[in-house]
Amino acid sequence: MGETLEELQEAIRNFDEELAEQKTREALKKGEDPQEAIEAATEVLRDIGDKFEHGELFLFDLTSAGDAMNASREILEQEILDEGGQRESEGKIILGTVEGDIHDIGKKILSSLLAANGYEVIDLGVEVPASEFVEEVKETDADAVGASAMLTTTKEKQREIVETLEAEGLREEVTVMVGGAPVTEEWSTEIGADIYGANAFESVEKLDDSQQAAIAG
Repeated sequence: MGETLEELQEAIRNFDEELAEQKTREALKKGEDPQEAIEAATEVLRDIGDKFEHGELFLFDLTSAGDAMNASREILEQEILDEGGQRESEGKIILGTVEGDIHDIGKKILSSLLAANGYEVIDLGVEVPASEFVEEVKETDADAVGASAMLTTTKEKQREIVETLEAEGLREEVTVMVGGAPVTEEWSTEIGADIYGANAFESVEKLDDSQQAAIAG
């Protein structure tokens, strides 16, 4: 690994978005392969994610590192597209916090971890209606939908997403993940979702298993 990529990794470890962007551009000017640069950046986030999961780092550390990694990744992915290439991807995932809910910390963590594990993430933001999830599936041919609900009063919107996918004839084509404070495995089963994650790490692990099963199957 070149010196500039090591400096990029250090910028991410130090949660420095501006420096991460600078080192990313420097790496490209020096002829570093953008795919290798993405792998170098995400390697740091995986390490930070592991430490967070084991209680060695705080939520702030994980989200801040994720922001720095994402700043680098956006530049690198655009470079790949400009060169006429395509980023290697484990799958295309649509994320959003359901309609009526503005909480997004958990979703941001999941987004960063998915990106670190090679997924292409389309983050629709917060207060996303079921119809928008479904329209995005149609437009992007996504492999999975991840819907977060942090309020008991909004988790019913997760059921609406499943029902809308069914009504549009898309349910069998997409994996549905649900999560959030009031969400349980029982709730996931009741509404017909495919994956329930008690946390972002579990969600990614289960999605990996699901994608591998689909490929094998």
